[in-house]
Amino acid sequence: MGRRTEEAATRAPVSRDRAVERAAGVADREGIEAVTMRRLARELGVEAASLYHHVSGKDEILDGLVDMVAAEIELPSRTDGWRPPIRQRAHNTRAVLRRHPWAVALMASRTTPGPATLRLLEAGIRHFREDGFSVEAAAHAISAVDSYVHGFVLQEVNLPFRDESELTAMTGAVMEQFPTADFPYLFELTIEHVLQPGYNYGNEFDVGLEVVLDGIDARLGRTPR
Repeated sequence: MGRRTEEAATRAPVSRDRAVERAAGVADREGIEAVTMRRLARELGVEAASLYHHVSGKDEILDGLVDMVAAEIELPSRTDGWRPPIRQRAHNTRAVLRRHPWAVALMASRTTPGPATLRLLEAGIRHFREDGFSVEAAAHAISAVDSYVHGFVLQEVNLPFRDESELTAMTGAVMEQFPTADFPYLFELTIEHVLQPGYNYGNEFDVGLEVVLDGIDARLGRTPR
């Protein structure tokens, strides 16, 4: 009994922020499905019932996780023109979402954004508005950029292969099952691009991002730069 009392005295106090931090660790190691109130209580060394004195429930933990991830995304500096900071914001977002593979799907599901999430969105909109975009154009632009970044990361973190050898084996098995004549362009792309030495799906990100940014410029009658 004395030992347990001593351990309780030296244990860091339970708080919402500490619960969210522990939840992030569990999610990073085991996936978001592993984050339960019972598991968090065990991680924090308290009874499950006592955790509810600090958070209202799992929804508050999930909202906290989304805002914690958003807070990790470094906001770009103000510069002349919208393109450099929007490009940097996209790269910063991708880097953080890759560190937390569970986050990209979770971010799209929450209805009560926190301050860090709102600051990230505000920063993106600001760079468009301060460079002369109308409210409507800024809405279209930020939607296109964020949809691309989040969609790319969602594919990237769920790829069914881990390295070049697994990719080769997987595509080889698929190509053996179907005649080339049925999918000539798909197999051509696979052989001449995907299966070339050094191929990395992640390298497609920069190309796709520039296509999106060029499209935003073209839509607004600007010259891509």
